[in-house]
Amino acid sequence: MKKWVARIALGAVLVVGGFGIGYWNTSTIEADGALAVPGSVEDPVVTKSYVDALVGDKGQEGNTGGDKLEVVTVPNGKTLIANEGTEVIVRAGKAVAYSPDSNGLADVTGGKDVFKGAPIPANHLIIFPRAGRGITTDPGFTKTLTVLVRGGYTIQ
Repeated sequence: MKKWVARIALGAVLVVGGFGIGYWNTSTIEADGALAVPGSVEDPVVTKSYVDALVGDKGQEGNTGGDKLEVVTVPNGKTLIANEGTEVIVRAGKAVAYSPDSNGLADVTGGKDVFKGAPIPANHLIIFPRAGRGITTDPGFTKTLTVLVRGGYTIQ
């Protein structure tokens, strides 16, 4: 019986002692000893109003093409002229790169540049870094191209 009472008394003393230390020790305990000042660069917590003021109306900006991929058919002999930042994936047909100058298109899948007149592989993501560049059907190909487009474009 004495052991049982002694164990309960010891447990109570430890619990009360732990709460007492926590109550009287009001300093922050940190692993590395660095204390972040609220509102400083080291303190990553910010308020919603701060984020709203910082971001402002930037959510209203964007390209005219939207965020969805659009299925586009390019007739034989026509050229799809892409806006800056437009993404294209050739799904069916044989396409070649078009550019009014010597610069090319970015083949993200292949990790290389595709220059004017070079074939564009099917199912490769092509990004147009500047407006005015595009894709057209291969001269030896007589059917239409089917491409997926994200961003603005015109067919000429």
